[in-house]
Amino acid sequence: MTQYALTMLLAGIGIPLLAGLNAALGKYIGSPATAATILFLVALSISLVVMVLTGAEGLSRLATAPKHLFLAGGFVAFYVLTVTYIAPHFGVGNAVFFVLLGQLVSAAAIDHFGLFGAQVSPLGLSRAAGISMMAVGVWLTQLA
Repeated sequence: MTQYALTMLLAGIGIPLLAGLNAALGKYIGSPATAATILFLVALSISLVVMVLTGAEGLSRLATAPKHLFLAGGFVAFYVLTVTYIAPHFGVGNAVFFVLLGQLVSAAAIDHFGLFGAQVSPLGLSRAAGISMMAVGVWLTQLA
């Protein structure tokens, strides 16, 4: 479990870095959409290398996968495009604050209802209070 937590901590560290770097690239080249496209090309290249190195046995099952599961790519594109457009005007901290707030709400709903095969973790009073405290904590980081 510690290994999972540390890995996800690193992924979380990467989100604001991704936002800042891609927003800066979009501003530098004058095209947030082009910057987002380059980001996806780099990500695709890395993902392909990892897939080849670890085995691509899942490819044979793609045709039978439920089609709604492919919407995840749309959510990634929405995140990257919006943060690339908005962060230079709104600030990386402010943009990521609202992303984190959205993540807290949607993660609680996914866990509460066990959506997409997630382990069910009901949203009780103590969990709701904890999520609220996390949201307040994230908000406090934006006061300056």
